[in-house]
Amino acid sequence: MKISVIIPTLNESEHIVNLIQFIQKFGSPHVLEIIVVDANSNDNTAALVAGTGTTILNGAVASRAGQMNQGSKVARGDVLYFIHADVLLVETFADDISQAVQEGFEAGCYQYAFNSTRPILKMMAYFNRFNGLMCRGGDQTLFITKKLFLKLNGFDEYYTIMEDYDLIRRIMRKSPFKVFPKRILVSARKYETNSWIRVQFANLTAFMMFYLRRNPSQIRKAYKKMLKYR
Repeated sequence: MKISVIIPTLNESEHIVNLIQFIQKFGSPHVLEIIVVDANSNDNTAALVAGTGTTILNGAVASRAGQMNQGSKVARGDVLYFIHADVLLVETFADDISQAVQEGFEAGCYQYAFNSTRPILKMMAYFNRFNGLMCRGGDQTLFITKKLFLKLNGFDEYYTIMEDYDLIRRIMRKSPFKVFPKRILVSARKYETNSWIRVQFANLTAFMMFYLRRNPSQIRKAYKKMLKYR
């Protein structure tokens, strides 16, 4: 079993090299390739990726769903592993995924903790140990066998936001979903720019709009209006 790691990027020069080097160091022997799909970053993300010897594609569509689908089309692995650029994986990620697939899980993710000592963020991270859809998200990374990914027709590019929830919802209808008890680290930068109440309200609003089948462009507009980005 071989893993293709796919990373969508947009202005991730601060994180991308460390992530790639981590995968290269700890991914053997399971990781076959790393594919970065960049959405025309205006920093030096693309140049930094090229310097690592990693495959880099110019994103034909500037959305995570489109970028990840684009990466999946050239991926040669039996398993696709989708990762956001600002996460810190556990050293055993490749062995964990290999073992889960051998146990019959065709898809799954990790629990996570924030790279912050703030007690409120520790408390919030507690709930992602549960297996409900509302406890999921793209920050937790996602592995899925290529066979199941193709069967589900990949990410639905209609979703310019909430694309991960849509795919995980469809996965859960077809296959058991593995939530690893180990925790990856995700960036708390959104909470550093906004209050945790504001972020949680924005997240809840986006999820409820998604649940009520609102147009993704409306969800995206509402979400961005509620939060400040740096």
